[in-house]
This record gives sequence, structure tokens and C-alpha cells, in this order.
Amino acid sequence: MTKAEFIDVLAEKSELTKAQAHKAVDAFTEIIVDAVASGDKISLQGFGTFEQVERGAREGRNPHSGEKLMIAASKAPKFTASSVFKKAVKGTAEE
Repeated sequence: MTKAEFIDVLAEKSELTKAQAHKAVDAFTEIIVDAVASGDKISLQGFGTFEQVERGAREGRNPHSGEKLMIAASKAPKFTASSVFKKAVKGTAEE
């Protein structure tokens, strides 16, 4: 599903105009990106958790030459699905 398709479904289910749904989706994603980028954790019950994780420096290899190289430490976003979400995907969600 593309963003445009998602906005169409959101507008239909929430009885919003497509413009309002588009603003809501943009605001939702902006809030999550800003919060995680600043180190906050966002937990949405029944959906999942967005957070920032730190990856330590490590040794890697160049796949072409086999040469060893150091990979610098970095920060990355992480999403963990809730058990409700996982059960829905598996098809074992309770109704």
C-alpha cells in the first residue's frame, strides 16, 4: 500500500476529507520522526513502539576486496510490533 492509498483508506474510515487525512498522516509521521530523532520513545498500545537504538563500532569487511575496515558507531530507528499486531499478522488475533 502506498502513502496515497493509505490516505484514501484513512479518509474513508475516519470520514475525513482526503486533504485532512493527508495532513493527519504527515503530522503523525513528523511527530514520530522528530521524537525518535531526539531520543524519545513512542509506544502506541496495540500497534508497537518506535525508538532510537545505538549501534556500536565494529569491524567489517569490504565484500569486493576482503579488506578489513572499521564501521563507525551509529544511531538507527527501530520499530517493535506489539503482540496484538503480531497476532493479527499471524491470523491468530482474538476478536
